Amino acid sequence: MIKNRSTLLILFVFWFQLSLGQTRDTLEYSLATPYNTVLTHLGYLQEDSYYPNVAGKVFDPGVVPEDEAIRLAIKLKQVLDGQGIFIEMDELPRKTDYIDSVTNRPRYYLTKKYPDLYLEKKGKRWYYSNKTVASIEDWHKEVYPLGLDKLLEVLPSFGTVKIMGLHLWQLFGLLIITLASFILHKLFTFLIEKLIIQLLLRFGYQKLANEVIVPVAKPVSFLVIFPLLILLVPVLQLPITMNKYVILILRAIWPVFAIIFFYRLVDIISFYFAKMADKTESTLDDQLVPLVRKVLKTFVVVVGGLFILDNLEFDITGLIAGISIGGLAFALAAQDTIKNFFGSLMIFVDRPFQVGDWITSGDVDGTVEEVGFRSTRIRTFRNSVMYIPNGVITNQMIDNHGLRKYRRFMTRVALTYDTPPELIEAFVTGLEEIVKQHPNTRKDYYEIHFNDMGASSLDVLFYIFFKVPSWSDELRSRHEVLLEIVKLAEKLGVNFAFPTQTLHVETFPEKKGNSPEYDKSSEELKKVLEDYKKGKEQ
Repeated sequence: MIKNRSTLLILFVFWFQLSLGQTRDTLEYSLATPYNTVLTHLGYLQEDSYYPNVAGKVFDPGVVPEDEAIRLAIKLKQVLDGQGIFIEMDELPRKTDYIDSVTNRPRYYLTKKYPDLYLEKKGKRWYYSNKTVASIEDWHKEVYPLGLDKLLEVLPSFGTVKIMGLHLWQLFGLLIITLASFILHKLFTFLIEKLIIQLLLRFGYQKLANEVIVPVAKPVSFLVIFPLLILLVPVLQLPITMNKYVILILRAIWPVFAIIFFYRLVDIISFYFAKMADKTESTLDDQLVPLVRKVLKTFVVVVGGLFILDNLEFDITGLIAGISIGGLAFALAAQDTIKNFFGSLMIFVDRPFQVGDWITSGDVDGTVEEVGFRSTRIRTFRNSVMYIPNGVITNQMIDNHGLRKYRRFMTRVALTYDTPPELIEAFVTGLEEIVKQHPNTRKDYYEIHFNDMGASSLDVLFYIFFKVPSWSDELRSRHEVLLEIVKLAEKLGVNFAFPTQTLHVETFPEKKGNSPEYDKSSEELKKVLEDYKKGKEQ
């Protein structure tokens, strides 16, 4: 925790004072500057110069009693050691009248990790502030939770023998932590691979078990083990350099397993959403699931990367600010892309069409093949592929033929003029029967009538609806109905008319003209009309 040559020299002076027989009550110390106060605190808590009663002098005696000051001095050093916080002695001010440039007060802040850890001048001496005194207990519980601080009193009693720079109890503690981690890893892996997977297989989720749960079993165990290691390593009170980098590495590796876990968790959620999408008639949600999966995985990787950088003590505030400014510039430069992205969101929310629908939008007429985040792919009836930006298609009128419940079919059946009325009535009745018998026609509404007398034919209106899902089914139904009409006409002896012209020569010397002669008077015509009415009434 103390790192430079001048500090080592002062520690040597401490040792020299002890060698001369000075007692702990006569040891010299100084609180004149922030440098001297920190050196007094940490210097008299080293293994070779352990005098906590002197180290406790760094707290204001008018605020903190001596016994309490000794206890707080020890706990504060344990916090700094447990967190692997270096105190660079060369950076500490050696001025008695030092003023902090931010607060404009006689204060000195030791580390950014603990904003309330600072020294302040009282009279001619520099003491740890009252805020520091009030926060030491909370910091200590944070670094050593669950009663782990009790181990700080028990473990050192195993002896002071050193091997490779570490005490015997420290090596013993490392061995126990390693064995415990190995056992926990095997236990969690067993529970996940055996119990959970067997449960999934029993309910028929074999794909989920083999492709998702098995790869995530080990990362889950490490996800639990690494936080335990981060809690236990500070208890070993390793040398400050080793402790700093061990904790730093553990904190940097732990988010890696978290990324793997949540990355696989996205697959589990996507698998569940895909099952739900299969139960719906819409195909848009089938395509939305993989898009959501990609977005969530990207989010997991980005957020996990920021956590890793933060645990490595990189200042990610500037990075996030840079991303925000860069994002604003990118948004201005990519307005069309963002517009298309929100257009795709509107398509997924409003669902004006889905994959497989036949739509008409502007000059585009075809079948929807894919809806992406930027554009919609449409297969035209020329078999070409058109990509329409989603921002464009959402601002146009869309005629969705795929959402039709019924598909209209209208034609005119032309009969020859020599077809008698009784035959026309029988033919119309037969057409109605064709509609009633066909499985894909709408039965509650159709129009079949002798509708017009054309230039060369008697026209029967045939207006019906098909209840079919696709254009191919509609064409197939049309084929079947028209074929039945032809069969009906052949069976009844109905002749279909086609455009014809007849040339009439009005007169020949030996022949009368073809024009009829109207020689009945008005009274005779009225009598014929009355006879027709009486015949209809009977």
